[in-house]
Amino acid sequence: MLQTAVDYRLPETLKGTVLERIVNAKIPELIGAREKLPAVCMRDVMDRAPSVRSFRKALMSRSPAIIAEIKKSSPSAGLLRTDFDPINIAQEYQKAGAAALSVITEVHHFCGGLENLARLRWNVSLPLLRKDFIIDSYQILEARHAGADAVLLIAVLLDKSTLTLFCNEVENYGMEALVEVHGANELQKALDAGARLIGVNNRDLRTFEVSLDVSLNLARLLPKDVIAVSESGIRTADDIRRLSDAGYRGFLVGESLMRAPSPGSALKELLAGVDGAGRRIQ
Repeated sequence: MLQTAVDYRLPETLKGTVLERIVNAKIPELIGAREKLPAVCMRDVMDRAPSVRSFRKALMSRSPAIIAEIKKSSPSAGLLRTDFDPINIAQEYQKAGAAALSVITEVHHFCGGLENLARLRWNVSLPLLRKDFIIDSYQILEARHAGADAVLLIAVLLDKSTLTLFCNEVENYGMEALVEVHGANELQKALDAGARLIGVNNRDLRTFEVSLDVSLNLARLLPKDVIAVSESGIRTADDIRRLSDAGYRGFLVGESLMRAPSPGSALKELLAGVDGAGRRIQ
């Protein structure tokens, strides 16, 4: 019998938040996906999946390492651009010097889709991060099947045992997990789960408020052997300099680039501002 149910329980602390609405929309979507394409079918063709590119090495190969995001809209910002062409945007980012790409695949609130990630896999050479609200191991298999090189796991959505399990599953498929945290307790849960790529989200997913102080305050708690990525609210070269000085290696930038007439030109200008202030781009 094929598994179609989703065994997930939202933490009580997230009841009444935007995250609850997102997860409530995600569950029937997952059930439908399992019915349409059972996990066993994806596993049967996994030997034909494209080889995985190292997200970690991509972040280590550039300074600063920009993870340029591809998204059409968000609950907090609304529609970011009407002329949304993921392939063109991704190729602009690649030419401008991005280290990797973050591809939002959430359908209902961000207007994303796995098909965007799958198309990008054959049109750019940069590692691809599947950014979504992962609550079931089926989504990890989906990510590998679609051509992802890394998967975002949001610590607040998962208990420690599930987070540990998902980190292991991501690695078993040859990908890497970027575990997203927003506070000290979530950071400790991520470290206990074995995460070595940590994304500090400056946006509180409960309220969608943004402050770079989140990354700056957590920096002192990050172990030296962890590759740290600061996410959300990064707009200027000065932001990157401050975060880099605090110990961050990667910088996930989305909204400010997606609003620009040319996302690639905006990224190039951002990197030039950092380089012009004395940061060496390797």
